Amino acid sequence: MRELKLTQEKLAERVGVTQGCVGLWLRGERELTLTRMNRVLVALELPHMSMKATPDSEEEPANYGLPTTFRYPQSDWVVLTDVAEDAPVAEEITDYKAQGKAFWLRVEGDAMTAPAGLSLCAGMLVLVDPGVQAQVGRLVIARVPGHSQGVLRQLVVEEGQRFLKPLNPTYPMMLCGEDCELLGVAIQGGIRF
Repeated sequence: MRELKLTQEKLAERVGVTQGCVGLWLRGERELTLTRMNRVLVALELPHMSMKATPDSEEEPANYGLPTTFRYPQSDWVVLTDVAEDAPVAEEITDYKAQGKAFWLRVEGDAMTAPAGLSLCAGMLVLVDPGVQAQVGRLVIARVPGHSQGVLRQLVVEEGQRFLKPLNPTYPMMLCGEDCELLGVAIQGGIRF
């Protein structure tokens, strides 16, 4: 600054800060940002600086506040978990991270349409996670002997026996014995118009 005959006041005026701020920089009591440093360099008639990250510099990854999303394929009631690798498959997006190889199913019929409370109407999509343990009270997808395709029902226990209970009370419960295969737990549901 002496060589350029530049005072703290003149430098402050060129950079757009106070003289006190320049004094703090020169004494090392305040750090310069890269933008302000470049303004100072321009005022001193020197070239701009740029900084490159070094391998040991610890820069935190940028967080843009975007939610993490996951895509899962739509399956059908006959095939269920075996989604063909080469076939074009519609996928749906969710914020749920599956524990197993999750898939979506479109609700068919009115067996899960309840007159009150929790209800799954025909056309709704249900996300099924085979990695979640089926527990009493949860909605499950099951393969029942005598049925050509899977069923969506609530798993209940009455008098020590497991049953698959529809939410629609006009449909009968089905026994879920040893030959009943629980394929996954319904995690979330929704509808697209």
